[in-house]
Amino acid sequence: MARHTSPVVQVVAIGIGAALFFVLGRFASIPTPIPNTTINIQYAILAVFAVLYGPLAGLLIGIIGHVLIDATGFGIWVSWEAASAVFGLVVGLVMLRNRIHEGEFPVSTAVRFNVAVVVGHAIAWLLIAPLGDILIYGEPADKVFTQGVFAFVSNALTAGILGTIILAIYARTRTRTGSLTVEP
Repeated sequence: MARHTSPVVQVVAIGIGAALFFVLGRFASIPTPIPNTTINIQYAILAVFAVLYGPLAGLLIGIIGHVLIDATGFGIWVSWEAASAVFGLVVGLVMLRNRIHEGEFPVSTAVRFNVAVVVGHAIAWLLIAPLGDILIYGEPADKVFTQGVFAFVSNALTAGILGTIILAIYARTRTRTGSLTVEP
């Protein structure tokens, strides 16, 4: 659980995050020439929620949101749903002990966030999704690794850029620790 976050807040954040992930993934994805692969902005929201509410929230938002997308469109595709969940988990774990809630988002935290996004997407789209497609669905390796590489690059870029912007704006809305003083 993220620091200073009650279980009720966690559940609400998971619900809102999964709903946003679903809506953006279902209605705001950008088609590409690669079959069944789109440019997705919902991973920026997933990354932000994983940073703000922790790795469990990231995992659950990723899996619930992706299952909803697949169930209303393409059919359940376990390997890609698992990849989304792992991405949320990895970002949440790497970003534990940040001070964004306290209004601090220094360059070092932005760099750590972007490293988390790249590592999370690499694990998700270069390992879990393609290997799952091969092992579970018998998909051809060249097809799924092509999809995985494209998903890795496009998702890492969109999540890194948009997520950094969202977190920077969010941090600016928070009162910095020690910024208030009591007048005598």
